Amino acid sequence: QVQLVESGGGLVQAGGSLRLSCAASGSIFSINAMGWYRQAPGKQRELVANIISYGLTNYADSVKGRFTISRDNAKNTVYLQMNSLKPEDTAVYYCRFMVSRREYWGQGTQVTVSS
Repeated sequence: QVQLVESGGGLVQAGGSLRLSCAASGSIFSINAMGWYRQAPGKQRELVANIISYGLTNYADSVKGRFTISRDNAKNTVYLQMNSLKPEDTAVYYCRFMVSRREYWGQGTQVTVSS
């Protein structure tokens, strides 16, 4: 089993920054991918950014140039640096790991951006 623990959400004014972290623990042999998703009220969960095993990153168009995904392999941790935040970025953010081809989700962390 793999457990994911997220941190770093909160309330910020538009234009501000936040950094999310997601640390994995447990039976980790091979991490295939790490990513961040978000779900706003009344909307479907959507991909924000992901990074696959050899370092390739992918971003939603809405966050390109503002958000940066990174990882620390030694700590089994993925980060999401969010800059120039907008009210439309308000959502619950979830991390997702693919470990040995099984997916695991974090508990979610609320990000609220005030105008």
